[in-house]
Amino acid sequence: MKRVFIAGATGYLGRHLCAEYQRRGWYVIALVRHMPQANPIAADQLVEAQATEPATLDGIMTGVDLVVSCLGITRQADGLGYWEVDYQANLNLLREAERADVSRFAYIHVMQAHALAHVPLVAAKSAFVEDLQRSPIASTIIAPTGYFSDMGDFLDMAQSGRVFLFGDGRQRINPIHGADLATATAEAVSQGADWRDVGGPEVFTHRALAELAFACVGRPPRIVFLPDTVRRIALWLLPYMAPRRISGPARFFLSALAFDMVGTAHGTHSLKDHFEHRLATAGPARADHSPMARSGS
Repeated sequence: MKRVFIAGATGYLGRHLCAEYQRRGWYVIALVRHMPQANPIAADQLVEAQATEPATLDGIMTGVDLVVSCLGITRQADGLGYWEVDYQANLNLLREAERADVSRFAYIHVMQAHALAHVPLVAAKSAFVEDLQRSPIASTIIAPTGYFSDMGDFLDMAQSGRVFLFGDGRQRINPIHGADLATATAEAVSQGADWRDVGGPEVFTHRALAELAFACVGRPPRIVFLPDTVRRIALWLLPYMAPRRISGPARFFLSALAFDMVGTAHGTHSLKDHFEHRLATAGPARADHSPMARSGS
């Protein structure tokens, strides 16, 4: 039985990756920081270690055929930043994989990384990708467009009554569900792909995303189009006006809004279904405007 080692297993995508590889008949080893965070994970073995501390990784990849890492942080906390986690922790995993003679290392990156190189989160990820591609281990880089969960901001704004967009709202994206991304990752690895830009089955403009969000909450669209200058000014001010844990992710998302994020279509999950499920499971305060809640389904 082939053995896969999954880093970032307790996160949203990591849990889907564990389930996908178990479904494919692999022996799944999940790296976790703290055992209490580990349940439920579809893994055959849990390994507690700190990827930021190389000594704790010694020997944990013995007999492993594949490492898949979606290890990274969005909000910088616990005194750790992007360079400590997205870069150095992944590099520590790579060096251990080299010592264990692992056959392939797959890494979840971001789309349009070349255009977002000035963003700290992306700079750290890109630096690791450069080291990975220089490694003697074969590699697969997966660059997703954005997760369904990232689109929740549109739903939140629609529930508040207005959606704010920058420019004319024509930028395009095909966001992807975590389960579909896990499947696409496993397929790319099995095919020996070096790099794959991955998106979901539906392409939306930002305006269409706003309209879908309003339709799901049962309200007429009220969209405010802000000059793109506002976005650029906000990007300039963020490092001076907001703490690092806020400015880091905000700089990434505001920067990404300037580009089309369209990858090769994968999967079957619908963003509309995702929005309606979120509304239906968010409690009475948020479910009031959901078509699913109104129909009693």
